[in-house]
Amino acid sequence: VGAVTKQTLFPPLMPAGRPFRVSNASRSSRKGIVASSLQELISKTLDAFLISAGIVTLVLEEDGTVVDTEEFFRSLDDNTHFMVLEQGQKWTQTRNGVATVRRKKKMGVANVTFDLYKLNPKDFIGCLNIKATFYEIYSVSYDIKCMGAKSVLRKVLQLMSHAAQITGQFLLYTGTYMLQLM
Repeated sequence: VGAVTKQTLFPPLMPAGRPFRVSNASRSSRKGIVASSLQELISKTLDAFLISAGIVTLVLEEDGTVVDTEEFFRSLDDNTHFMVLEQGQKWTQTRNGVATVRRKKKMGVANVTFDLYKLNPKDFIGCLNIKATFYEIYSVSYDIKCMGAKSVLRKVLQLMSHAAQITGQFLLYTGTYMLQLM
């Protein structure tokens, strides 16, 4: 039987890294990170999730407890689940293992608005502004102005005159074609 004694002259300069799991706020991405200090975990998390803003909060995924001191970080077990929150994000609780994430309300492809207004109290109908916004980027608007009863009546009569002219031309060409067929 032999006895072996080992004496360490120099303690390790940096404690060995410990494994942790970090997810983003929506829990859609999860990464495994090995770190020996809280600052190292935060810097590796920023690199792993490609976060450029340096202002992040590290919380426990299970209950949302903020991890901001080195002493508390060292008291946590290996493979602890963390969540990284960027500025403006909040921790949300999971229900039956499924995260409840509030998503931004989608507006869809186009948003069309109609605004009816009067420039003068004596206006007959007023003005109509039609505005269409596509993909929340491109915007088109058009103003239809109906100032007075005279101008509205004039436009209606012009429209009826054009419609009667087109109808007359159609009847004339149809009659000529039928006469040639007979």
